[in-house]
Parts: sequence; structure tokens; C-alpha cells
Amino acid sequence: MIISSLLDTDLYKFTMMQVVLHHFPAAHVEYRFKCRNAGVDLTPYVDEIRAEVAQLCQLRFTEEELEYLRGLRFIKSDFVDFLGLFHLNEKYVHIAPSAKGGGEIDITIRGPWLHTILFEVPLLAIINEVYFRRTQPAADLEEGRRRLEAKLALLTVPAHADCVIADYGSRRRFSRDWQEEVLLTMQGTLGHQMAGTSNVHFARQHKMIPLGTMAHEYLQACQSLGPRLRDSQVFALETWAKEYRGDLGIALSDTYGFDAFLRDFDLYFCKLFDGVRHDSGDPVAWGERMLAHYAANRVDARSRTLIFSDSLDIPRVIELFERFRGRCRLAFGVGTNLTNDLGYTPLQIVIKMVRCNGQPVAKLSDAPEKTMCDDPAYLAYLRQVFGIDSRPV
Repeated sequence: MIISSLLDTDLYKFTMMQVVLHHFPAAHVEYRFKCRNAGVDLTPYVDEIRAEVAQLCQLRFTEEELEYLRGLRFIKSDFVDFLGLFHLNEKYVHIAPSAKGGGEIDITIRGPWLHTILFEVPLLAIINEVYFRRTQPAADLEEGRRRLEAKLALLTVPAHADCVIADYGSRRRFSRDWQEEVLLTMQGTLGHQMAGTSNVHFARQHKMIPLGTMAHEYLQACQSLGPRLRDSQVFALETWAKEYRGDLGIALSDTYGFDAFLRDFDLYFCKLFDGVRHDSGDPVAWGERMLAHYAANRVDARSRTLIFSDSLDIPRVIELFERFRGRCRLAFGVGTNLTNDLGYTPLQIVIKMVRCNGQPVAKLSDAPEKTMCDDPAYLAYLRQVFGIDSRPV
């Protein structure tokens, strides 16, 4: 069984799920899967993936896991009580070879947001592990260990002693066991330079700090749930602040493109939120513009955190650290390059929300290839509303 605990997911799934329970309990959503690798045939593994999903849906939170969640300062007791009754349901997931052929598979998750939000990360982890254990049955773990050791050596030189990284690699990991080995190696080698992990299960098991706030799906859903489309980003941030009252104060900046984010992220939000996370586009340009935006709003950027999390490797982390250190607080979330770098081409797979309450929703990323929407007319309208130039999808 690939997933043995419902905590084996990213923290931001729980933080968003709590907001859904308290503010949008009736929302109905749809997610779709996409593999961005050309020429990868996933169809031989459909039955195995289905079998793993069936086992995932048998899991329940244990009393020990619920007590762990209850001990997180931002998790509320009624939410933990709800999780005590929760389980994932197979009826919300459809997995089949695509009618388009070419080795593609169709995966659709459709149902109440509150009951489907926890599918994404474990389902992606299942697809990865099934694929790699079938295509690389004798994986060269020693090569992975050599690569990891070389990366960590770059971070532990005295000049980079203040460079702090976190693991964000659950969804695209080579395997569960490999992610755990990577985390334990990082913990033993980096010490204070390891901020923690987004994976709640491993954070609990190994006394690490669980990390995460919000993901794109939250801001996307607010396109349908807010009072007016143009105000959906502001509505999402205000609802978040209402739920967490100053905690979990990292805003995601690229759901509508960075220009639209800066227009909405005014003096009020600059003061209210602790920082901002980068997830697409040029990170250097983004960082410089974010620091300039803080300066224009008379906010000392040295009291704010910039989190970089877009397809990072360690040399890129060091480059960004050297560029911005001393000018703000810094954090780096590294995913695939930590948990799936053994010499094999990682799967570039995603599951994205495409509808909420029957209405199309979309992410207008600063990287056009990350935009995912099944309604071109809605995408064009969204760009018009937010004043974003049309770009190829």
C-alpha cells in the first residue's frame, strides 16, 4: 500500500480544508489530471492505480493523528472533530485510459469540495510510485544518495549557513520510502538549515515542522464563490485572514498573474500578511518587484518573507539566496529535485481544479504552460477582467 496514512499529504490541504468547512461547506468542484511529459504511456498502470485508490479510501485518521492535528495552533477543534468522521470516497474519482489514445489517462475528481480536497496529493504520489516501481524495478538508490549528498554539500558551506530550505516534494516523489530517506538525510545533515516539510505524516513521524498555507485551487474556487469575479482575489485573501486571524500569513502571488496580484495586494494586505510565495515566472524579477512594492507601500521588507518554490534546484536556491539575503526574510521550498532525482526523468504531472459550482475556474500563471482550463471563452473573459494580455495556453 503506497499511502498508509491520510496525513501523507501537504499541510496546505488541511489549512484550505478548514476554510472550506467554515466558509464554503456546500461548494462542489471538479479536478482534472494532466501529464506534461511527452511520450509517457500510463495506460498499463490504470488498474494498479485504481487498486491503490481503493485502499486509500479505506483509511481513517487515527486518534494519535487527530491529536497531532489538534496540537497545531491554527487547527480548530471542530475541524479535527470533522476529520474524525472523514474518509475519502471512490465514487468521486474516475480513472480510465483516454479516448484520445497516445498513452494518456483521464482522471477526473468530481464532488463536494470538502470531500474531494484530500485526493490530489496522495493520488499524484500513487501515480508516481506505481510508474517508477514498474519502469525502474531495480532503481539505483546509490546514485540518488550521491546526488543528494552533493546538493547538501553546497548548502553547508559557511557562506550559506543562513540559507534555509524545506521539502515540498510529496506529490512527485520517486517513492514514499525514498522521500523519507531524503528527509532524514536532510535533517541529519542540515540541522537548522532545514525549515521542515510540507508532508504532515513525515513531520509528525520525525518531529519536523509542517509547512504550508494556501494553493492555487483556493484562489481559483473563489472565482465562483466570491461576490464579483474582479474581486475574487481580494475576497480569497480577506476570507483567509478572517479564518486565521494573522496566522498562516503567506499569500500566493500568481493565480491571476503577478501584475494583477500587485494591484490587489495593497497597503492593507502588505501589512496583514507576513509574506508572499513565488510559484511561476522569473524569480529574480518577481523578487525585485515584490521588494519595490513593499517599499512603495512603506513596509519594511526585512520584516517580510519571500518564499520561492517554483521548480527549484539547489544551485538556483543559492543564486536567489545570494541575491536577496539581508533585504528580506527568505525561504525556499524544493520539491521534485529533492524527492525524485535518481537519474530518471521525473513525471511532470498535476491535478488542477477546473470547475467550482458548475462554473469554469482557471489559473492565469506567470508561466503560460501552467495555465489549465477547459473553457477557452472563460479564460479569455478572466484575462479581460483582470487586465491580462492574451497568451498562448
